[in-house]
Amino acid sequence: MSHDPAQSGGHVPVMLGRVLELLAPALAGPDPVAVDANLGLGGHAEALLAAHPSLHLVGIDRDPTAIERSTERLAPYADRVTIVRAVSDELPEVLERAGRPVVHAALFDLGVSSPQLDEAGRGFAYSYDAPLDMRMDREQELTAEHVVNTYSVAELTRILRDYGEERFAARIASLIARERAKDPIGTTKRLADLVRAAIPAATRRTGGNPAKRTFQALRIEVNQELGALERALPAALDALAVGGRVVVLAYHSLEDRLTKQVLAARTTDTSPRGLPVPLEAHQPRFRLLTRGAELPDDDEVARNPRAASARLRAAERIRQG
Repeated sequence: MSHDPAQSGGHVPVMLGRVLELLAPALAGPDPVAVDANLGLGGHAEALLAAHPSLHLVGIDRDPTAIERSTERLAPYADRVTIVRAVSDELPEVLERAGRPVVHAALFDLGVSSPQLDEAGRGFAYSYDAPLDMRMDREQELTAEHVVNTYSVAELTRILRDYGEERFAARIASLIARERAKDPIGTTKRLADLVRAAIPAATRRTGGNPAKRTFQALRIEVNQELGALERALPAALDALAVGGRVVVLAYHSLEDRLTKQVLAARTTDTSPRGLPVPLEAHQPRFRLLTRGAELPDDDEVARNPRAASARLRAAERIRQG
């Protein structure tokens, strides 16, 4: 290769070497097919295409900016790439329309992408003052501003607690409700300031920006990220050929817990206890390739701080059915 795909466009794919290593055996046969369910800027996709000259890759992303940038990045491989703007849980329909209903590898690189974080106007980051948006697909109606200004205190509390794992969820939701009654909350800075004010001073002094968990929770709600993963990951497993592999990169405990649960359900023998021989119909169709969640090493985190929260899990289909 004439360039390093890990560095193309200044974008560094997370745990790239390990992703390539885990997926390589599944892509060693003739005419392999991979699906990247969260294409983003196409860093992992580019490296996979470069490493496997006969690979056809189906890339899915809901963000028009990601589609535009990844299409440009993957232009050298255009004859081996199908890029589709869709939500990841539309994966079965996307594969069917692409004429690739069976795949040999599936990759989920979850969470928010670099352009979404870096473009202030998208409203994903508390480090910029911007309109409260947070939509991955800017054509959808629901925005973070709508959530913050119209959801009940009980609904806000639930979202902050369940999706942000925020222990001061009720205090934050109550303060939001009081302040929005005076004047609607429309910017990231005002929301971040409100969160800071709601959290006790002793807690604010540790653990990074106090708004981080609230922004995460709102982003998950606006984009229905957990619901999409809950549907998309089983669909990807269903699409895998025998010997096919899936790799999931999660960036917070909710994504990782859901991934762990889905993979555990597919890799567990469900035969009734006490039988002298296991029942074929109850044998697992998949096996885990990782022991627990794998983490990036210190060198990668030093090079790419956004990798720090990554958790990788992988599995392989071992039989049909």
